[in-house]
Amino acid sequence: MEYNLDRRDFLKASGIALTAMTPMTCLGMSNRSSEKNAQPNILFIMLDDLGKEWIRACGSEENLTPVADQLAAEGMQFINAYSMPQCTPTRVTLLTGQYPFRHGWVNHWDVPRWGWGCHFDWKHNISFGNVMKSAGYVTAATGKWQINDFRVTPDAMVKHGFDEYCMWTGFESGVEASAERYWNPYLHTKDGSKTYKGRFGEDVCCDFLIDFMKRNKDRPMMMYYPMSLPHGPLTTTPNDPKINLKDKPAAHRAMVRYTDYCLKRLLDALEELGIRDNTIVIWTTDNGTAGSLKAKLEGRDVKGGKTKTTENGICAPFFVNCPGLVPAGVIADALTDFSDMLPTFAELGGAKIPKDVVVDGVSIAKVILGKEKDSSRQWVMAMGAHGGTVDQSGRVVPVHVFRDRVIRDKRWKLFVGLDRKAEGLYDLKSDPGETTNLVNSQDPAAVAARKKLMAVLESMPQFDEAPKYDRLLAQPWDKQIKDKDRRIR
Repeated sequence: MEYNLDRRDFLKASGIALTAMTPMTCLGMSNRSSEKNAQPNILFIMLDDLGKEWIRACGSEENLTPVADQLAAEGMQFINAYSMPQCTPTRVTLLTGQYPFRHGWVNHWDVPRWGWGCHFDWKHNISFGNVMKSAGYVTAATGKWQINDFRVTPDAMVKHGFDEYCMWTGFESGVEASAERYWNPYLHTKDGSKTYKGRFGEDVCCDFLIDFMKRNKDRPMMMYYPMSLPHGPLTTTPNDPKINLKDKPAAHRAMVRYTDYCLKRLLDALEELGIRDNTIVIWTTDNGTAGSLKAKLEGRDVKGGKTKTTENGICAPFFVNCPGLVPAGVIADALTDFSDMLPTFAELGGAKIPKDVVVDGVSIAKVILGKEKDSSRQWVMAMGAHGGTVDQSGRVVPVHVFRDRVIRDKRWKLFVGLDRKAEGLYDLKSDPGETTNLVNSQDPAAVAARKKLMAVLESMPQFDEAPKYDRLLAQPWDKQIKDKDRRIR
């Protein structure tokens, strides 16, 4: 399919109507599909550091992801989906169904590099891996993890509910080889950690998933693929081996193109195995692009928003596709954020969430399946970024006792500062670039919006939690954070 530069032309060519949600009749639905989909497979793919300004289906003038664009055109595209602003807060929110103020990973904390005995502890944290296993799913994860140190807890992935795994370890202090995630990647499986000489990291991950699918195609599968691409460092790819790495935009484009190649490989494998119409594919990103890069989105220049709570940092591309199960040609304006994923997976797979666990998210399963036109959400929230710190006792804690955040509905977006006061209010309907601050406006609509969203803030705790974990013994590779850099609480 060819896509014109104008997004309206793309939508028209794709047969997509921009409405609150108007599902088209899905001609692929059949009794056979209904029988198979009692427990559909789920493949959740999350790219690393990529905003909407690079995705044609979202209105970009780039043309790097035709496979993902087609996934959106032939499935459902959520236009109001929020990630968190940076890696760690997003990933833990996704895994637990909880906001950073509750699970405590408000800041980025690179466990293998910085240590201090901190880790994503299965004794204190829920994971959708374990939830889905409880419903009979066989589970797999591949890609980037970074919230456990596999030298200390080599079986961490199993503890978190993943039967099989092939993960980049994250940079392990003292292990130079572990810095490599692309060429000659240093990956961790049940057989331990090692360098895969002469291989490209995403190829190893795709091979792993395809092999997993082949061996388990007759069982319900929950597959989690948090890619390393297109996060830096800049690299050549097998499809662009001679790209000039000094030309940062060109190298970035090549890396984005390779994510699309990986997606095609996985979709082709699902087709060949005869399980494409029984596999819900979700394609998204963990946060916005690095700030040194920019692209055009619907005619305006958009700079990468990673670590920021502006829309370019947190409003993620979010596509869902499953022929015959997920309605085709739908743009949904239903509000959703990454805390919704655990309850959504659970509902799709018939799993039960433990009653003693508080989950902030709400399921969007019925929206995905076309059974409802909107979610029950009235607002979504995003918060968290930048490195954490260590308190006087040596525990990792958030840098601030209350982290700034944004709360928004379908039209209005409120910025809340460290002092819990409103700092900004934007009408995203008329001002998608967030250029006009209406926080002090006396316009009745702005006043009502500010009051409504501040009421949501009041429902949140006054102080953010710290990560919950039983501290592991300090290791020789732990980074020593100077006293002057600590925030003593």
